[in-house]
Amino acid sequence: MSRPAGWTNLDDRAVTYARALAADAVQKVGNGHPGTAMSLAPVAYTLFQRHLVHDPSDPQWVGRDRFILSCGHSSLTLYIQLYLSGYGLEMNDLENFRTWGSLTPGHPEFGHTAGVEMTTGPLGQGVATAVGMAMAARFERGLFDPETANAQSIFDHRIWVICSDGDLQEGVSAEASSLAGTQNLGLLNVIYDDNRISIEGDTHNAFTEDVSARYVAYGWHVIDVPAQANGDVDLIALDAAMNAAKQEVHKPSLIRMKSVIAWPAPKAQGTAASHGSALGAEEIKATKLVLGLDPEENFAMPADVLAHAREVKKRGAQVRADWEKSFSIWSQAQPERAKLLIRLKARKLPVNWDSSIPEFAAGKDLATRAASGEVINAIAEHLPEFWGGSADLAGSNNTSIKGAQSFLPSSSSIDGANPYGRVIHFGIREHAMGAILNGITLHGLTRSFGGTFAVFSDYMRPAVRLAALMNIPSIFVWTHDSIGVGEDGPTHQPIEHFAALRAIPGLDVVRPGDANEVAHAWKTIIARNRPVGILLSRQNLPVLDRTIYSSPNNVSKGAYILNDVKDPQVILIATGSEVSLAVESANLLETNGIRARVVSAPCLEWFDEQDQKYKDSVLPYNIPKVSIEVGIAQGWHKYIGDKGLAISLEHYGASADAKRLFKEFGFSAENIVAQIKKLVS
Repeated sequence: MSRPAGWTNLDDRAVTYARALAADAVQKVGNGHPGTAMSLAPVAYTLFQRHLVHDPSDPQWVGRDRFILSCGHSSLTLYIQLYLSGYGLEMNDLENFRTWGSLTPGHPEFGHTAGVEMTTGPLGQGVATAVGMAMAARFERGLFDPETANAQSIFDHRIWVICSDGDLQEGVSAEASSLAGTQNLGLLNVIYDDNRISIEGDTHNAFTEDVSARYVAYGWHVIDVPAQANGDVDLIALDAAMNAAKQEVHKPSLIRMKSVIAWPAPKAQGTAASHGSALGAEEIKATKLVLGLDPEENFAMPADVLAHAREVKKRGAQVRADWEKSFSIWSQAQPERAKLLIRLKARKLPVNWDSSIPEFAAGKDLATRAASGEVINAIAEHLPEFWGGSADLAGSNNTSIKGAQSFLPSSSSIDGANPYGRVIHFGIREHAMGAILNGITLHGLTRSFGGTFAVFSDYMRPAVRLAALMNIPSIFVWTHDSIGVGEDGPTHQPIEHFAALRAIPGLDVVRPGDANEVAHAWKTIIARNRPVGILLSRQNLPVLDRTIYSSPNNVSKGAYILNDVKDPQVILIATGSEVSLAVESANLLETNGIRARVVSAPCLEWFDEQDQKYKDSVLPYNIPKVSIEVGIAQGWHKYIGDKGLAISLEHYGASADAKRLFKEFGFSAENIVAQIKKLVS
């Protein structure tokens, strides 16, 4: 059987044993996805051995290509190559596949296994996140080496993806792929495993479009690789396609590769059962006979085959050494840029990075989205790595960096287009925006943000959840955060969203109460390096006089006493636009002879991190508490107790001006005071 130039019998054997390992690992644990890992074994092996630029001794090498297994259910496809390439996985790790504490969980997990660039499993996320990685690679190149010709810089590297039918059925991949074509991301290469099988059987029961034509329409370079007559992958054609993809530097490439799932299992190949179930002992024995292996031997890997595969470590080390020589020359020629790279790799901030962040004067009203826009621009003055944009709502979200050019390829006809611009136009693609932000963050050197209306956080929730799961510092900006949106009506007014977002473990949800809280919230966000969403008002809010009320320095503690009284009879806890309402209510309570403390709680997650002494000082257990927030009350009883009062909104909004809506739905000082009187009495 013909093979690519330089391919040896040992390579054949490595692929053969890789197929058997995929079957063995799933059979041992009793569950998993063997079929795709079996058919993709030659694809992944060819990529890792012949095309991927990587150094297994340093999975974080800045000059490496990135590889994303978007079809994360086929995690063995990646784990077996990490084992063969010498990333630290050994045979016992494969034997412990999908078991407690192993380095080989059911789906690849970022930060858990060396060589895993992102957590995958929710289909489509890997493709979309890879688009973000490719965008980040180009932006970072602009920071370090913009003068060098395209694809000739030491900072140019490729983003490789293997994806499945399921990935390309998910809408998020379509959103991101469309943007990738617009952006001419020529260093993005996606290998699409077109095996026409999913859990319910033949994908033609739901997926009959011409994927190649769709990607051509997106502006991609598309290469079709048919399977061999016997159903196996055509390695000569695949190898040639990978080379062609590497030669194309102006368009992203899609290699559409036909395969037969679970090849060459006699009965299981081409079946839906092989997608997500162990093949069974007899079928595995029969498969090993077809492969020319001992049917009684499990988890086998001959020493000479493993040694041959791990020669990739030497090749990677040589590529790395050559790169380091070029890097040394660049560092000497570009000392300031080299210093920037050192800082960014260490995730450190420059001295006085926040010196331009404004303090907002009391006495005027300002929407927190507007304050946020000013703070974003102040941060951008000192952090060249800070960039972002919006899902076509920049003017409303206040997420543009003034004077910055648009991140668009040099071929773009748009005024102000710059391949290294700082303003990203995500288009009306909230889900893709979330995944792209994750990709930019995972790429490792820059901080990016993306904005939309709070109600549309629903569209991007899977990507937000993945950011929290990976614990990466993606920044989500959500404006128009309440019924204060006004006349746009209930479709655009978030009600359940605060609670839904706070329900995501590991996500910091920040809702500042005035402009100065916004400033301090952004300081904390940049310094903390955690996944975060910031919720901002459309409507103007009073800028509190900090000579009367407490300094916003304690915003970083999540909740703090805004104004205090001696021996308070009740504590009002509020977030966002309701903070000034709580202040107004406290003042009215005072005229009614009731002493009220006001606590601003911009981030409950930050507050929960504080020691018990601080939490008790802000919210003593023996004083009645009232939460005030224009959303459902879910989650607030943790802070106000069973006997506390939640001033909330348990239904959808309406179309009217903000003042009328707040009054009609009970968010007025008069109504709040009336309810508190009952509580206190």
